[in-house]
Amino acid sequence: MQVLITGAGGFLGSTIARQLLAKGYNVRGFSRSSYPEIEALGVLMHRGDLADRTAVLKVVKGCDIVFHVAAKAGVWGPYDEYFQPNVVGTENVIEACKTHKISRLVYTSSPCVTFDGNDEDGVDETSSYAGKYLCHYAETKAMAEKMVLAANSNTLATVALRPHLIWGPGDNHLIPRLLQQIRAGKFWFVGKRFNKVNPVYIDNAAEAHVLAAEKLAPGSACAGNAYYIANKEPLPMNDFINKILTTANISPISRSIPVPVAYVIAALMEFTYKLLSCKEELLMTRFVVLQLSATHWFDISAAKRDFGYQPRISLQEGLRRLKQSFST
Repeated sequence: MQVLITGAGGFLGSTIARQLLAKGYNVRGFSRSSYPEIEALGVLMHRGDLADRTAVLKVVKGCDIVFHVAAKAGVWGPYDEYFQPNVVGTENVIEACKTHKISRLVYTSSPCVTFDGNDEDGVDETSSYAGKYLCHYAETKAMAEKMVLAANSNTLATVALRPHLIWGPGDNHLIPRLLQQIRAGKFWFVGKRFNKVNPVYIDNAAEAHVLAAEKLAPGSACAGNAYYIANKEPLPMNDFINKILTTANISPISRSIPVPVAYVIAALMEFTYKLLSCKEELLMTRFVVLQLSATHWFDISAAKRDFGYQPRISLQEGLRRLKQSFST
């Protein structure tokens, strides 16, 4: 089997690549940068831009399965910086799959496509898309997911996975930023509620993609559907963050800021950044405030039923592995 992974150099993409290689798949990757460490594993890497239709058409040719993992992530920045890779890039991937008669497309979406700022307490895939989005990432991911699911047909089977707060050793986004802010004294909990989350460990998130791809076929149970991917055990956001800190030998924190205060500060910061045309990344936004203060954990029964997903790495085992990675 010849497999393509867009974003193969990233945290999730590289883990999917490792799991596929272990199963005997031939893997090629498509990324904007070079990743010698991924090539050393046996992945044939191609450099290019998702918004470049010709480049995408070329790299998809000859594949049996496409994992579309790459995306522009973040909570701040110009709309076009998100629209081009996330929407135009996904359009190009879908077109390339149709042109080259690829039968399986697995898309990495996000739970934020249904997040409207309110609690999501054990919700499942019957949840509607958000009516309004507070960041360009969430909006463009929702647009892309809708396109992928609409492209499902009797010749191209598509599925969208929504992994929730991916974490673990090798994370170059969530945990490093968290630790940096805490060490600089710039992180507070938002509100004092015990809002629950169920983040997914990296190996579980990657395995869900592989399992979905292997079950995916035109007319199969998972074709044309979206699925939440998470660990089983929800826990308070504050507890999860403090457990991460403990593994990094950082003292737990308890300081917090009321939600209304944080929301107003974030709105003022957004207004100021727009007024002054600041290009620096804005870490505290209204979206971030709501994410930190709301409950958002998800029912994974559908993924278990339709393609056999089981989060084999527990929270405790994931923390043990993370702690070990900090000491090496």
